[in-house]
This record gives sequence, C-alpha cells and structure tokens, in this order.
Amino acid sequence: MSDLRDWTIASAADALTKGETSSVELTDAFIEAIEANRSLNAFITETPELARHRAAESDARRASGDAKGPMDGVPIAMKDLFCTEGVRTTAASHILDNFVPTYESTVSGKLRDAGAVMLGKTNLDEFAMGSANITSYFGSVKNPWTPEGANADLVPGGSSGGSVAAVAGGLAIAATGTDTGGSIRQPASFTGLVGMKPTYGRCSRWGTIAFASSLDQAGPLTRTVEDAAIMLQAMAGHDPKDSTSLPIDLPDFRSACTTDVKGLRVGIPDEYTLDSMPAEIQKLWDQGAQWFKGMGAEVKPVTLPHTKYALPAYYIVAPAEASSNLSRYDGVRYGLRVPGDSLDEMYELTRGEGFGEEVQRRVLIGAYVLSAGYYDAYYVKAQKVRTLIAQDFKKAFADVDVILTPTAPSAAFAKGEKMDDPIAMYLNDVFTVPASLAGLPAISVPGGLDANGLPLGLQLITRVCQEETLFRAASALEAAANFTARPGDAS
Repeated sequence: MSDLRDWTIASAADALTKGETSSVELTDAFIEAIEANRSLNAFITETPELARHRAAESDARRASGDAKGPMDGVPIAMKDLFCTEGVRTTAASHILDNFVPTYESTVSGKLRDAGAVMLGKTNLDEFAMGSANITSYFGSVKNPWTPEGANADLVPGGSSGGSVAAVAGGLAIAATGTDTGGSIRQPASFTGLVGMKPTYGRCSRWGTIAFASSLDQAGPLTRTVEDAAIMLQAMAGHDPKDSTSLPIDLPDFRSACTTDVKGLRVGIPDEYTLDSMPAEIQKLWDQGAQWFKGMGAEVKPVTLPHTKYALPAYYIVAPAEASSNLSRYDGVRYGLRVPGDSLDEMYELTRGEGFGEEVQRRVLIGAYVLSAGYYDAYYVKAQKVRTLIAQDFKKAFADVDVILTPTAPSAAFAKGEKMDDPIAMYLNDVFTVPASLAGLPAISVPGGLDANGLPLGLQLITRVCQEETLFRAASALEAAANFTARPGDAS
C-alpha cells in the first residue's frame, strides 16, 4: 500500500469504489501505523476492533451497491471532545478519565451514519484549553514535523493537537477538531494541513463537551481543501437538539472547490500586521496576495479597527463561559469523585485534583469577571467589543468577498518554550480569534515552509454562511501554493 500520508478522502473513496482496496485493508494499515507511532501520543483511546467492525460493514455495503457516499469506509480520527456511545470520552481531563457516554454526539453520529470508520479518540489540550497540546492529563502530543538538528520535540498546536498529529503523521486520513478561538486553524498551520472552522451553528454542538458555548464549533482537519468540503458535508446540518444550530439547508460544498477566482475581491487587513511578526510570515502573506492577483482576483486593503481588542475580549468571554460550563463537574453525578468530610470539601478536592492548572486558571478568571462588581466592568464590556468586531467584518465584507491573513504568528515551537508564560501562549490565537468572536467561517491552508522547513499557513475568512466562497478561494490558494512537503522531508 502506498504511503499512508498520501491518502485523501477523495482518493480513498475512488479506490474503494473501483475495488482497488477495501475498507478493512485500509483500516488495518492505519491501525498498524497507530501502533507503530505511539510516541506521537496522538490518541487517548484507540478503537481497533470497532474500526474493523465498521470497515467490514462498509465493505459489505459496497459489495451490495449500497455505499453511502465518499466518507463510507474512510478511516478517520475523532477528537476526544465528542461523546461516543460506549467509547470512553475524556476531554483529556482527569475528572473525566473513566467517563463512557451512553449517547453519541451529533457530529460523530453523522460521520458514523455516513460510513466513516473511527480509529480512535485523539488527544487534546484539557477541555480544549490551550494552543500547544501540552495541558492534557494524558501527556503532550508530539508534532510529526521534526527538522534536522532540533533539540526538542515541537508542539503540534492546540487544542486539536492529537487530531493534526494523527493526520499529518499518517495515522488517519482525516480527523475532527473543534475551534473556539483557533483550535482547528492554528494546529493545521503548525502541521501543514487544511483546517476549517465553519460558520457558528453549521455543526451541532449537541454531545460535544463544552468549553465556551457561544464560540465552540466543530470542523474538519484534512490534507486537502476538497477533503475539508467532503467531510464538512457529512458533519454539518440542522439539529433540533441544539438551539444554536442553523435551520438552513446545506449547499454542495464540494462543487464549490474550483480554482476560478477571477473577479473575487480579496481584502488585506492592515491591523493584522504585528510589530514582532517574523519576516517569513509577512513574506508568505504578501505572496498569498500576489497569488490571488495572478489568478485574476482583485486585492485591496480593508480595515478592521477593533482587531487589537479581540484577544483580550476573547480571554474574558471564553473563560467566563468555561467557568459556567465546567461547574457541572462536581464529583456528584459522574466523573471523578474525591471524598471529603463535607459536601463543600468534596467539591473542592474533586475539582482541585480533577482539573489541571490551565483549566483552573481559566475557571478562576471566568468566575472573577462574572462576579459582583466586575461583571459590568469586564464581561459586559467584552461583549460590547465583540459586537464591534463583528460590525467591523460586516463593513469590510461590503467591499470584499474574502479576507486573507496569516493563520498563526509563528511556526511550530519547541515543547516547553512558552509553558511558563500564559500570555505568550495566548498570543498564538491573535489571528484566529477575531473570526471566532464574529462567528465567521475561516480556513487555514498550508502556504509554504519557514527557514527551518516547518509549515506556515494562510487564513481565509468569509461572511456568515458563505462556506462556498471560502472553499472556492481556498482551492485556488491551495493550487497556487502547491504545498507538497510532509513530515520527514526536512530530516
């Protein structure tokens, strides 16, 4: 079988349809790859027997002419934030390390019903709180990209670090992720993948362990833009069980993946230029604009004046919602319980032992900004800033169809490099947070390599529910960049 890192959803579907391979053969190859690459720590829970069972069911459907579509029989990884019936779901936290749901999340259920084969549950930052996948109770994830001469393992980005490590490392064809402030796009940039955050409400949040409910959104992590479109088609759709789910029909995302961007208006926001931004990232951003010009698009400046307030507003809103969402983990109903001499002491001991340092930090921040005397000064003001940021985008999209920015302010960095400075770690989200606050669809496309041979991504942002425009622009950018590098090429 060819290099597992070469497989895409589209190529696998084609090979399965032609009978060139079977889902069982393909699944077994990825199971062997997972077992041989456990040093990446990409998975918390492996599900080989379940995967083989679903692969056999897929092969039986194809044999009888009842294949369900392009996802049928394709081996994928599931971020361990989606509840999966009968399969341990931990959110990478000690407080849930033995939780086995009796129900299936809508997103994982839709993929299962589309015939996708789940290989296992991937590692992540605890409760999706992090930008480097170093806060997991189950240990850090290693980035498959390791340049020659590196003295330390690189982080894969976060919080969907296990998912990107699985796909980039050839342990799965694609994976699910969740994006609250950039947790799909930033790790995709760090690992040379396509990471797509849909419009808020495109994918149901039902059965997905919550971090910040007004921001969380599921999305695909894939090797190509076309694969992202195929996978989103299976994941998305209205769900009456989620009050924030958009009650609208889905367009054909895959058909939007053309490279014709003649006449497309591409905006370049001046506010995304940072004083400390590496020259390589600025160069790639400039190159992205030139690629669009060369393909007949109109590139023009836009202004997003409240961008500089996005990160501080996010780190008020998200922790506030997290402190509320995580209050349910009290040792009473499910999950970890540490006995105490009183109910209050049991709460304190359970949450103190069950939550890691980063989760505790964000819960404390959230409780503080929601407390009496500070609610108006911090939380209400942050929500007003969020509204202004959304209005900035609305004004900009009156003049342009898509906005082009860098995805992250750096390439992947070494494990331990920023662990002692939470603020430095939070700055990883500086380019991705604004679109999250505004609920806009955005995508990271690999654009090139830095001087150390590490991938760098370019981000595209469009209007609410304009994923078709996003896939069109991203497909053109992907074709122009022609990114073919993969882990191991630089070593």
